[in-house]
Amino acid sequence: MCGIIGYIGARESQNILANGLGKLEYRGYDSAGIAVCDGECIQTEKTVGRLDNLQEKLIESPKQGSLGIGHTRWATHGRPSNENSHPHTDEETEFAVVHNGIIENYLDVKEELIADGVTFTSETDSEVIAHLFSKLYDGEMISTIQKVVQKLKGAYALGVVTKNDPDTLYAVRQASPLIVGVGEDENFISSDIPALLEHTRDMLILEDGEIAVLKREGVSLLDLETANPIERDVFKVDWDMEQAEKNGFDHFMLKEIFEQPNALQKTMTGRFDEESNKVDFQELDWTADKVNNWNKIYIVACGTAYHAGLIGQNAIEELTRIPVSVEIASEFRYRRPIIDENTLVIVVSQSGETADTLAALRQSQKVGAEVLGITNVVGSSIAREADNVILTMAGPEIAVASTKAYTTQVLSFYLLGAYVAQMKEMISDEYREQLVKGIQAIPSQIEEGLEHTKGLQWYAESIKDSKSVFFLGRGLDHAVALEGSLKLKEISYIHSEAYAAGELKHGTLALIEEGTPVIALATQDEVYEKMLGNIEEVKARGAQVMGVATEGNMKIYQYVDETCYIPATLSLLTPLLSVVPLQIISYYTALALGKDIDKPRNLAKSVTVE
Repeated sequence: MCGIIGYIGARESQNILANGLGKLEYRGYDSAGIAVCDGECIQTEKTVGRLDNLQEKLIESPKQGSLGIGHTRWATHGRPSNENSHPHTDEETEFAVVHNGIIENYLDVKEELIADGVTFTSETDSEVIAHLFSKLYDGEMISTIQKVVQKLKGAYALGVVTKNDPDTLYAVRQASPLIVGVGEDENFISSDIPALLEHTRDMLILEDGEIAVLKREGVSLLDLETANPIERDVFKVDWDMEQAEKNGFDHFMLKEIFEQPNALQKTMTGRFDEESNKVDFQELDWTADKVNNWNKIYIVACGTAYHAGLIGQNAIEELTRIPVSVEIASEFRYRRPIIDENTLVIVVSQSGETADTLAALRQSQKVGAEVLGITNVVGSSIAREADNVILTMAGPEIAVASTKAYTTQVLSFYLLGAYVAQMKEMISDEYREQLVKGIQAIPSQIEEGLEHTKGLQWYAESIKDSKSVFFLGRGLDHAVALEGSLKLKEISYIHSEAYAAGELKHGTLALIEEGTPVIALATQDEVYEKMLGNIEEVKARGAQVMGVATEGNMKIYQYVDETCYIPATLSLLTPLLSVVPLQIISYYTALALGKDIDKPRNLAKSVTVE
């Protein structure tokens, strides 16, 4: 959840660390800090609150040195405070450590250290690591790292500097993401790629149980258990720097909403056979025999990716007739799902590092299931460990509230459903051509909708003072309603819920009162008339209803107070279009309330701890 960065080279490290933390602040923004080694001593500066607070302190008291580590925190153990900020040091300030993850046995380790006379200054689990380095240091850092991590249970990505070895930066990974950036006469560590793009595009991805030893002149990777060297090819990142900047937009979220047509276009590029007009996944090594043996599919994900999975469930079942179950990863890993070698498990994660989703992947592979990963990050744990992977091409997504990562995941499910249906010969040529044509039209249809957002801005301002907002839908519209509700609550902090409209009479109507805003999606032809009846039910209780419908379905105008029309398409594909106005409404509601849209309170972008 937190973001860490490190630098060693010829340049002063302070500004490199601070600028890198600015690219990582979406991972946590409760506090920030750096530690810089000048060859003789380690100087730290850290403070509660946003990175700007740290920047002000560094202007007043700059830290000199070309070796350093930095951290931006999402609080787990201990409230946000100066004392709980990273980096943490031992009592003699010989070692400084930044940590992303959770040390599950920290209380036991802490009690042991206190019994040895160690004084703690924070409430965090991470401080024990710095004191362990001091206690276990044997004059050689690799063997000391091995002894330290033997004492730790949990997840950790560590950056470590010591004044005993002022020419080296050490990094360790176990179940938390960590990347090494390889430069010329300088090298870096980071939790994520965007923090390093202005310095290098050559990256090494640390895997679990590995140590990185960074010196100015080069990088070596070692096996954590044996200290044996590891050979790994550098991979080049092809993201544009502009993709990770706002480019004139006020917020990353708005920029990323408007980037969706391009992200979708990139995700579908190369995945159609132009001659046959079929979906083509050359990266999947499946055979027809393997696909025909699958008798069940699980989709496992968290948060927004889970909502994408609900749409994937509908698409895959409709197109392939294979039963699909969608599971929340944090629940899936703690029960005994019925999985065997005839099961396909699809794990979905924007970052490819979501802890619960990774655990589900590994659990499924242990019992012989085929695992497919859908992720946005090349070289992520899911991309490396899954049996096959579909890479979405959303590019870097900085805002905590996901938009383009979500829609590219949904698109991937449509393409996957069509591909499997082709292999099983479950789809007619006529419908396949309709589906392919409909998918290919989506980017331009979203662009068309984004040209007309003024009405949505006005509507957003009209609901900003509401105590609750409700979203209703049936079938695929219910899945989209869940995502729209999540977007609104996570960035505006307005209480919001989404309900299957057919459940209104089973309790939900008790929550509707005079003036309650309701956003009702009615894009599914099979249940359109029934949805109009549900709208009448909430209108009769005084709700103010915004209807979302496809162009041509004008009847809804008579039932609602406001209407948003999306371009006409196949009912199966409407989620890619209907979610966009919900994203826009959420954005402008939060803007009207003056909220910190890209960095909502208590949340972080990548959930790499359980």
